[in-house]
Amino acid sequence: QLVESGGGSVQAGGSLRLSCAATGYTWSAYCVAWFRQPPGQKREGVAAISPADGNTYYTESVKGRFTISHDNVKNILYLQMNNLKPEDTGMYICAAEPRLRGYCDTYLPYTSWGQGTQVTVS
Repeated sequence: QLVESGGGSVQAGGSLRLSCAATGYTWSAYCVAWFRQPPGQKREGVAAISPADGNTYYTESVKGRFTISHDNVKNILYLQMNNLKPEDTGMYICAAEPRLRGYCDTYLPYTSWGQGTQVTVS
């Protein structure tokens, strides 16, 4: 089970930190990622991390502003979002997939999804 929290409304330039608490996963055996779905648009990948080795992947639009991290002890995935822009608005959803390919990005066929947490930037 994946449960997100930390969303909210913020002004442009502000920051938020999202959390995704996981139960039933051995974190190091998975790729974990954040996706977002802007209003009326398709879901898009934001960032991914391999907890086994710490390698990360970011979509171009968030590089330098967002940081994905994890706490292997607490089994929590984080997304620190700084310098938020209105185009970052959307439902942010965490996902997990067994790490089978030796790398993690947002193009893998993720099969476990949380319910999402809303982020609104004005």
